[in-house]
Amino acid sequence: MNIIDGKTIAQNIKDELAVKAKAFEQKHGHQVGLAVVLVGNNPASEVYVRNKVKACEQVGVRSLEYRLDETASEKEVIKLVKELNKNKEVNGVLVQLPLPRGLNEAKILSVINPKKDVDGFHIQNAGALFLGQSCLSACTPTGCIELIKSTGVPMEGKHAVVIGRSNIVGKPAAMLLLAQGCTVTICHSKTKDLPSITKQADILVVAIGRKEFVTGDMIKPGAIVIDVGINRHEGKLYGDVNFEQAKDVAGYITPVPGGVGPMTIAMLLSNTLKAAAK
Repeated sequence: MNIIDGKTIAQNIKDELAVKAKAFEQKHGHQVGLAVVLVGNNPASEVYVRNKVKACEQVGVRSLEYRLDETASEKEVIKLVKELNKNKEVNGVLVQLPLPRGLNEAKILSVINPKKDVDGFHIQNAGALFLGQSCLSACTPTGCIELIKSTGVPMEGKHAVVIGRSNIVGKPAAMLLLAQGCTVTICHSKTKDLPSITKQADILVVAIGRKEFVTGDMIKPGAIVIDVGINRHEGKLYGDVNFEQAKDVAGYITPVPGGVGPMTIAMLLSNTLKAAAK
């Protein structure tokens, strides 16, 4: 069993991005700019935003934070996003999810300029990904692909099973795996006899948000297991995979924390530099 070290892989990517960011700054006379819109004070969102700010500093990207009150109206959020779309020194715009109740997430995300949509959630980018066209793709699943590539195991022709069908991870992960030449099965809460399917997976991507849901006996010996889950329980972090059981069966596995998490932020910065280059 090999542990896939997301921290080290993400750091290597950030080192490469720092070189690109420096070149951009020298050419244009200003840093690449990433604007983060935070509505309300969700504690998990606060942590993510702090990590994003820290990563921006490491790479030499200017981080711009825009905070709106919990009670901000949809109109106010949309007005701010439109202003950021027009701002030439902002290359990437990110609206931190989840938004407070009463705000229409889809409507607000649809206002972001697709060329600045570094989260890859705009319908235009999601559609381009579905059609296999060049786009800014969702950060977490893109990070998953990089982690799989890091193993050196060719993806073409492999059976990839994705557990989860969210627009943020499950669906885009399936599209990205298809693009790599995998045969892809998507499983979810209505799937019958899940273990019989997961046991066929050469690559297993788990993103369902349930603590240690996937056990060792659900994994094909030698499989690559990518655990996207982050579940907080009694002050500790757990993945969607039972790591202790899985590590004796899997060929490669990501830990939680230190696997997919660092890659999500590295991919966000990668998208921001892509957006700036365009």
